[in-house]
Amino acid sequence: MKCFYYFRDKSRSSKQRSAPELKEQEKLEFSGPERVTKSSCSSTSPRGIPELYEEKGHNLRDFSFTELKRATSDFSRLLKIGEGGFGSVFKGTIKPADGNRNSVLVAIKRLNKNALQGHKQWLTEVQFLGVVQHPNLVKLIGYCALDDERGIQRLLVYEYMPNKSLEFHLFNKAYDPLPWKTRLEIATGAAQGLTYLHEELEIQVIYRDFKASNVLLDENFNPKLSDFGLAREGPAAGDTHVSTAVMGTYGYAAPDYIETGHLTAKSDVWSFGVVLYEILTGRRSMEKNRPKTEKKLLEWVKQYPPDSKRFGMIMDPRLQGEYSIKGARKIAKLAQHCLRKSAKDRPSMSQVVERLKQIIQDSDEEQHPADDKSIEVSENDPVEAEEEANQSGSTELWKKRMEHLAKLGESVESASKRRFMTLQRANVSS
Repeated sequence: MKCFYYFRDKSRSSKQRSAPELKEQEKLEFSGPERVTKSSCSSTSPRGIPELYEEKGHNLRDFSFTELKRATSDFSRLLKIGEGGFGSVFKGTIKPADGNRNSVLVAIKRLNKNALQGHKQWLTEVQFLGVVQHPNLVKLIGYCALDDERGIQRLLVYEYMPNKSLEFHLFNKAYDPLPWKTRLEIATGAAQGLTYLHEELEIQVIYRDFKASNVLLDENFNPKLSDFGLAREGPAAGDTHVSTAVMGTYGYAAPDYIETGHLTAKSDVWSFGVVLYEILTGRRSMEKNRPKTEKKLLEWVKQYPPDSKRFGMIMDPRLQGEYSIKGARKIAKLAQHCLRKSAKDRPSMSQVVERLKQIIQDSDEEQHPADDKSIEVSENDPVEAEEEANQSGSTELWKKRMEHLAKLGESVESASKRRFMTLQRANVSS
């Protein structure tokens, strides 16, 4: 998946500081560019990420380059577990800072010297992950920054996520397919991570690079957002958006952001809608090897609206029918709301979380219905207009199949009886 970046030229000193401390000029650049237009929902806090980092960043550990070389057996290819625009990621082991406990597994990301991103994105990630803390965000343990005669070294040390990413499990046939409920739970956890960034911090954070490869999975398949190199502070108090150079991953970036450079939290909501369709279909947002009408996921799924009889044709075949068709329709409708053309018409991520939780609850009740409980549909629900006829479709189909099998069994049994009586008569007559 190709990334696209448009950088503005910035004047920098020839040598960076070895520790991730912001210079005054960097603070100005880091906090965001031009601010425009008024908004009532923006943060009123005068403090930005740089100030918050100065308060909280001391929790990060400053590793030496020698420590991280030793942790990865000199960055052995055998320990390489990933690679992206930033550089390579290695599995490693480090000893806790107090030295009293056993070594722990970590993921160590090393900046390539010729990487597209570079020091600024490394610094962004250190600053943001030094401030944020949430169960659905990957934990940054520490960093390493070294400038010497051999060049620069920029590394980040994260908690190790043993189940790789959502991308691996959706698109890699070597893995077992993710069960339907696990997919919903991963989507909900990722949405909770975005909600925290958008609505629960002292300042708003726009993630700007939400995609399946950035949703990492721990040993219990709990999702955690990773790679904050493109994150930005949200609009200043009284502004509706941040004007910035367009950066992100093709196929996931919101069209309004690409066209105008106006970045808002609703840009992340669009990206989330794309990933919801990837979860439903098991297809990437862009696939060049498919027929022309199927190359772009969002164009292809338009042919199969959630309320249509043909909707099931978009579902991931690897699920082998083991999913709630009613729940899948609801997920598709939620994705459509996230993908609305006008950013202001898209739901907030907290609304998305509540909707996903309701869909999971409804799916559970569908599998284990209470005898005296009926499912009510609210006319005011902006993301549900489910047809009553579809609510019992799966159950009716199952009944018909069972009745058909019973009739077949009766036919076989009758034929067997007739053959037995014929043989009995033949024996008597002989």
